[in-house]
Amino acid sequence: MNNLPLFFAMKDRPVVIAGGGLAAARKADLMVRAGCAVTIVAPSLNEDLAMLASEDRLIHKTSPLTADDLTDCVIAVGASEDGAINEHLHQLAKTVGIPVNIVDRPDLCDFIMPAVVDRSPLLIAVSSGGAAPLLTRILKARFETLIPSAYGRLARFAGDYRARVRDTLPRAAVRLRFWERLFDGPIAEQLFSGQEDQARELTEKLLQDVVTETGKATGGEVYLVGAGPGDPDLLTFRALRLMQKADVVLYDRLIGDGILNLVRRDAERIYVGKLPQEHAVPQEDISQLLVRLALEGKRVLRLKGGDPFMFGRGGEEIQALAEKGIPFQVIPGVTAANGCAAYAGIPLTHRDHAQSCVFVTGHGKDGKPDLNWEQLTQPRQTVVIYMGLSQLPGIVDGLLAHGAGADTPAAVVENGTREGQRVITGPLQDLPRLADGAASPALVIIGDVVTLRNELSWFEGEADSETNDPTDAKPR
Repeated sequence: MNNLPLFFAMKDRPVVIAGGGLAAARKADLMVRAGCAVTIVAPSLNEDLAMLASEDRLIHKTSPLTADDLTDCVIAVGASEDGAINEHLHQLAKTVGIPVNIVDRPDLCDFIMPAVVDRSPLLIAVSSGGAAPLLTRILKARFETLIPSAYGRLARFAGDYRARVRDTLPRAAVRLRFWERLFDGPIAEQLFSGQEDQARELTEKLLQDVVTETGKATGGEVYLVGAGPGDPDLLTFRALRLMQKADVVLYDRLIGDGILNLVRRDAERIYVGKLPQEHAVPQEDISQLLVRLALEGKRVLRLKGGDPFMFGRGGEEIQALAEKGIPFQVIPGVTAANGCAAYAGIPLTHRDHAQSCVFVTGHGKDGKPDLNWEQLTQPRQTVVIYMGLSQLPGIVDGLLAHGAGADTPAAVVENGTREGQRVITGPLQDLPRLADGAASPALVIIGDVVTLRNELSWFEGEADSETNDPTDAKPR
């Protein structure tokens, strides 16, 4: 994130805009609506600006820009069709020390003017940091259709109760649950339909109910959420909803920033990640931590890479919860085999190549793979190995010793579905050499389906299987 989004109180604060055309009119309209004291510096004004001036909603100055025009100003905007005037304004603003925005010149901007969805007092601002203005306008249009104007009414209604709720419910966690029930329940529905009196009656009842509930012991619950192999777009809607609801989140090393940033911003975050052969927090301690936090009345999010029940030890965690009678939900995630294979263009089954698929873990007891080799060397089958990178030489030796062909197509998918994905392919006997230097998370896929990668891959820029040259993978 290269820009810090902020909402400034601008009512009656002076701003200067250079220019009298369409670009200046758009900026002026936004600033007038925000209550700014706007001065337009331009020889003439277009129709929209002239109307605002005739209504005394802005001041029009025709003389050339000087430093005096920026006295006491909060910000300045260069929107003139004459680039030299905009650059002159930029220099003046730097001289007097105020932030400046020059239209279509990101290199001369101290701040960005976002596209705004106005549901006052609710505002949604969308910005691409100046990189793609058209994209922000498209997104703004989508938000305009998705967010009814009644949300502004709901925000104003909540504002009427904010001080009272703060005084009545001193605990932040209790207030949070009050507001959740107000915004996502019958009170909001009454407001959306214009029934404000009924909404106020329901709000008074809800406030009394929450005060009564506060004096009682209330238990928490646990959400065991599969976060998928890495791409945030693979999260389920239900996972996103619970990520925004949780009071505390326990997450492992496979959870990237793109996913973690979707968790409620004020939720407590506890890292319980594991590295190969090194557990930051032992599994037993993680299970007991889930129990303790839930017994404290918290809503606990256990965020796990992939799917919780696919080599994720989710079963052990819900056993501990069930023994204590703690309610829990399990939200499946896209497991690494499905996600990484799809992004690598390798179907796990195919009528002409494989009629079955086997998932195994290469992380055996005592650090050595302990697999059913005969089962894994059956014909017309795909084998997917989780956590097998560190044991890859031993796994390949075991497969070859039990009848697998040395030239069996095989692949290592590194950082599957993530930025920087690369796919290394080659004959089974050469895979340890080709994948030397690859880093986890990585998935091993073995079988004839790997030969379909060149036909079906929808990612480009991945590692070449012969040169083993890693490059960032990007969607085609």
